[in-house]
Amino acid sequence: MKNVQNKVPSVLLLIVLVGFPQISESIFTPVLPALSQAFRVSAATSQLAMSFYFIGFAGGVLLWGWLSDRRGRRVAMCWGIVVYALGNLGLLLAPNVTWFLVARLVQAFGAATGSVVTQTIMRESFQGVRGAQVFAQVSAAMALSPALGPIIGGALQTYSGHYQSVFVALVCMASVLLVLTWRRLPETRGLAASASTVPWYHVLWRLVCSPQVWLAGSLISGINGILFSYYAEAPFIFQTHFGFSAVQYGSLGLVLAGASVLGAWLTNQLSVKVAPAQLIRWGLWLAGGGALEMVAFAHVWPALVGGIFVTFCGLNLALPVVLQRALLGFEAVIGTASGLFSGGYYVAISGLTLLMSLWHDGTVTALPRYTLLVIGAMLLSDYLGAKAKNAA
Repeated sequence: MKNVQNKVPSVLLLIVLVGFPQISESIFTPVLPALSQAFRVSAATSQLAMSFYFIGFAGGVLLWGWLSDRRGRRVAMCWGIVVYALGNLGLLLAPNVTWFLVARLVQAFGAATGSVVTQTIMRESFQGVRGAQVFAQVSAAMALSPALGPIIGGALQTYSGHYQSVFVALVCMASVLLVLTWRRLPETRGLAASASTVPWYHVLWRLVCSPQVWLAGSLISGINGILFSYYAEAPFIFQTHFGFSAVQYGSLGLVLAGASVLGAWLTNQLSVKVAPAQLIRWGLWLAGGGALEMVAFAHVWPALVGGIFVTFCGLNLALPVVLQRALLGFEAVIGTASGLFSGGYYVAISGLTLLMSLWHDGTVTALPRYTLLVIGAMLLSDYLGAKAKNAA
């Protein structure tokens, strides 16, 4: 395996690997109404598939981050994809909603390797301005990939006539990913440090005692909580209330894709001129303006879509900067630190998506109000973090 050892990985490959968990999360959102009917459950119950995904994801990042420090990045990535494939097969064959949710946990547990191991590889392979640029590109993919999910899922359901076609596609994707990873992903653990012997609980204590980590975790949780709560709630807004077809709803992914690309482009352009903390603040305020538009024009779908675009553009301006700087100082234990850190914020994301399902009241204003509330909490967190830093 000499040809895949200790080389700098392809950014395109990293984009593919960080994107597949996001596509897996959102690809079935256009079929949520069909799932509700097939399993004879309420909309709120079907939305639990989102929360279950992040619960499984939180457990997965802990294992794959730890394993990547001890057995290498490639091993952790490959085994995670195997588990992910088994979860997809379970989703395809699930006879009822209980089995479906269990399979969803397994799918997410495996898919977590694409997030934690890829981010570990990025942090140890790219630093400085180049690191900021790579994180901007990969963060755009992290936001763009779930935007593509509804487009793909809506098309599969419409043209096949069955929601199960989505899960057939996921099984096929897992097979391709496993071959691609085994053949093309280099082992990067040696680029930064050899396998760490620091106990995981020592790393956890350092994380818990770091104000930088708490601030980054709150912002990453809030941004992703909004993103995936949108995917849980939006099908019922646009398909049930505004009468969109599955394909029409899926095409709204192009709006989020455009917002993701624009936000990442702005990060790329501004990262060499503007202080990171200021970039984060600009992104949050821009997102807050978009959320206000969503609340004000919730019953006018073109204006609502415009507010969604502005909101996600702002969030994707802030996210790459937060991700890059979250674990500065943890380079020697980056795999374990990434796993513990990601596990913590995915538990928070699960809680935020659960909050959205509880918040669901059948109105078009539920998502805008929720979005504004979470952005307000992030702005408060950023303000308190800056105040504490200045006082230190």
